[in-house]
Amino acid sequence: MSILVAGPEPISSRDDLIWALERGNKPKADWRIGTEHEKFPFRLKDHSPVAYDGEHGIRAILEGMRRFGWKPIEEDGYLIGLEGEGMGNISLEPGGQFELSGAPLENLHQTCSEVHDHLAQVKEVAAEHDIGFLGLGFTPNWRRDEIPVMPKGRYKIMTEYMKKVGTMGLDMMYRSCTVQVNLDFSSEADMAQKLRVGVALQPLATALFANSPFTEGKPNGYLSYRSHVWTDTDNERAGMVPFIFEEGFGFERWVDYALDVPMYFVFRDGKYIDVTGQSFRDFLKGELPGLKGELPTRGDWNNHLTTIFPEARIKNYMEMRGADGGPWSRICALPALWVGLLYDQNSLDAAWDLVKDWTDEERQTLRNEVPRTGLNTPFRGGTLGDVAKQVLNISRAGLTARAQGDGAGADETIFLSTLEDIVHMNRTPAEELLALYNGRWNGSVEPVFDEFAF
Repeated sequence: MSILVAGPEPISSRDDLIWALERGNKPKADWRIGTEHEKFPFRLKDHSPVAYDGEHGIRAILEGMRRFGWKPIEEDGYLIGLEGEGMGNISLEPGGQFELSGAPLENLHQTCSEVHDHLAQVKEVAAEHDIGFLGLGFTPNWRRDEIPVMPKGRYKIMTEYMKKVGTMGLDMMYRSCTVQVNLDFSSEADMAQKLRVGVALQPLATALFANSPFTEGKPNGYLSYRSHVWTDTDNERAGMVPFIFEEGFGFERWVDYALDVPMYFVFRDGKYIDVTGQSFRDFLKGELPGLKGELPTRGDWNNHLTTIFPEARIKNYMEMRGADGGPWSRICALPALWVGLLYDQNSLDAAWDLVKDWTDEERQTLRNEVPRTGLNTPFRGGTLGDVAKQVLNISRAGLTARAQGDGAGADETIFLSTLEDIVHMNRTPAEELLALYNGRWNGSVEPVFDEFAF
C-alpha cells in the first residue's frame, strides 16, 4: 500500500471498475510471482528504533541504496521510496519498516535470488550506519510512542482515522511486519476459486509463519500477535470476507464490497486530501464532499483497493496476507506454499476439495483461534496441524508438476522444506522463540536482535 498507483484514465461507472479488475486476467504462460516482505530497522548498539532524519537515519539508507541502480521516489521533498526497472520498489511503512515489493518473476528460484540480492544490498548499506534489520511479525520490545513516524502524507491521515475505528490500528501501522505473495489469475472463475482457497487457508498460513510472541519485552500470550492485531484494526476493511463463498461470486461482487469500504484519501497535485470515512460511490457520482463535480481516475480506484485489508484481496492480481515477517528461508517459503497450491490446476482442485465444505463459522473460528494456538487449534476432531500435512502435500505436488528447476538439479519443492520441518515438529517459529526466552535467553528478548537479524 506504500507506493501510489498511477493511472489518469477517468472512471465514470461501476462497469468501469469491474473492467479494471477484469484487466488482470492473464493466460497461464504470463502468470508471475511477486513477493513482498517487510523488516524492522534497528540500531545495533542498543536495539532502538531508527529515525528518518539524521546522518545515520532511514533516509541515509535509502540514499545509500541508490548505488545499486535504484531511483528515488519523493514526496514533498522527502525521499520516501525507491524504484527500478525490473527491480520492483522499496517503500517505507509508517514506523520505518523497510518493504521490498519484488518484481513479477517466473519461478521461485528467481524470487529467492531476488530476496537474497535485496538483503545483501540492505545489509551492506545499513552496516555503514550501524543499523541492522529484524524479520519478526511484531516489534519485540518497542513501545508505540518510541517509534518514529515516516514523513508520508497518507500515514498522517491514516493515523488519525485509526484512532476512531479500532483499538489496534496504530499497532498494525507502526509495530508489525508481514511477508506476502502476489499471484495472477486467468479468468473470473479462476480468480474466485483461488480467492476462496486462499481465504479459507489463510489461518493455516498464519499458524505456519507465526512469529510474534512478544510485546514490549514480554510474552504477549499469542503466537502471532500481528494477526491478533488485525482483529480490531478497522473491521469495515478487514476480515474473512465470507461473501466470496456465495454462489455467483465474481468481480462484480468484489467491486460492490470495495465501494462500501470507507475511503482514506485522494491524491491530487502531489498532496493527500483527507476523505476518511467518505464513500467511493459518491466519488463515482461526482458528489464527494470537497471534490464536487470531480470524477475518480483508475489510479484513484487502484489506490482505494490498496486500503482494503481482508485476509486475501484482489486488485489486478491476488494478494495472500496472513503471514508474519520472518527470516530469509520463510520469505521464500511463503510464495512456495501458495504457488504450489494455486498455480497447478490439479493442486488447486485438490485444495478446493479440502476446504469447500468448511462453513463460515468454522473459517471464522480458525481465524479467531489461530493467533493464540497455532497448529494446535482444534479442527474437526483433529488439529490444524493435521490439515497442514495435507496442504503441504498438495502444494508439493503442485510445485513438482511445475517442474521449474534451478539448473543444478533442484526444483521449487526445496522451498517448502522449512514449512515441512515446522509441521513435522508441530512447533511454530513463535514457539521456538518462546523456548529460547524461557531458556537460554533468561527471560530477555534482547538476544532476538543478535540471533535473528538478517
